[in-house]
Amino acid sequence: MGRPKVGVVVFPGSLDDRDAARALHLSGMEPVLLWHAERDLAGVDAVVLPGGFSYGDYLRAGAIARFAPVMEKVAEFAQAGHPVLGICNGFQILCEAGLLPGALARNSSLRFICREVWVRVEEETPFTAGLKGRVLRLPIKHSQGRYLPPGGSEESLAGVGKVIFRYADSLGEARPEVNPNGSVGNIAGVASAAGNVVGLMPHPEHAADPELGRTDGLPIFSSLLAHLEGKAPLAEAALPR
Repeated sequence: MGRPKVGVVVFPGSLDDRDAARALHLSGMEPVLLWHAERDLAGVDAVVLPGGFSYGDYLRAGAIARFAPVMEKVAEFAQAGHPVLGICNGFQILCEAGLLPGALARNSSLRFICREVWVRVEEETPFTAGLKGRVLRLPIKHSQGRYLPPGGSEESLAGVGKVIFRYADSLGEARPEVNPNGSVGNIAGVASAAGNVVGLMPHPEHAADPELGRTDGLPIFSSLLAHLEGKAPLAEAALPR
């Protein structure tokens, strides 16, 4: 059997599509670039919506991209239970498309933020199998990353989604002062109720290459590979530090 194929959707304004493709390749999968105007997912096994500024973030981040022809197929793909990951702008698009609950608003500081943060993995999904409780150091770069649950409180996610990543300190404590953007409950990423659709604001693809000095994001992609190949989650000892 060949490598699992993972589609990376490219919108006008995407700028992290090649980074996501490289992370997938380093993890043992075959990335397939999918143009936003296409209505064919080319037989991929999973889909990644990468970061960037789709359609220039006009109106709202992700508000125009949700109407791209490819998103109709992504929605069908997700509803059929296949894995879909949205990173930063991809997370915003998934929320705008109704594939994830809630919305991403302007940072509470009203400023663009670009730095590394710690996030604690809260639940297991195809992208976080074997990682629950793990604390990862990942970069963020966004101005609209303040997550707001659909009812304004974390409790309103019950039945429609679940928290997967939470901003924390290096010891895994989700303290208010380490929240970089004002997200409700320090929420950095969520999943659909079924768990197959996941979105997060931090960028695991920018922390997945040993040559760049950090690999905390690699387990997220390695988890997807294990899921697609039907393997057990990676053992703790096998995960990069």
